[in-house]
Amino acid sequence: MTTKKEQRLRRSRQTRARISIQRAVRLTVFRSNLHIYAQVIAEDGGKVLAAASTAEKAVRDQLQGNGGNVAAATLVGKLIAEKAKAAGVEKVAFDRAGFAYHGRVKALAEAAREAGLQF
Repeated sequence: MTTKKEQRLRRSRQTRARISIQRAVRLTVFRSNLHIYAQVIAEDGGKVLAAASTAEKAVRDQLQGNGGNVAAATLVGKLIAEKAKAAGVEKVAFDRAGFAYHGRVKALAEAAREAGLQF
């Protein structure tokens, strides 16, 4: 019997395999109970082009409470889109790392789209 974490990791491997075939820049998301993290990773997977999270001091100052809510995810989505555009990235493939597309993950994705990233 597989654990919940192993199931999520299996789903994430399938997604990453599909994205690597496309040779696309990847916007990956990781969420924990207290924080949410986003990274824009190059096509070859070897370099992080931009990163944002609720663990950053600038983001924490704008939040009430911890970073484990939809408002925090929205803020990180806007921030990662700005940083990606500054790095010259306009189009990405969204890698939700096996997490369901709802709640904080969905809020981050929609905020990044509104801020100008295409995926």
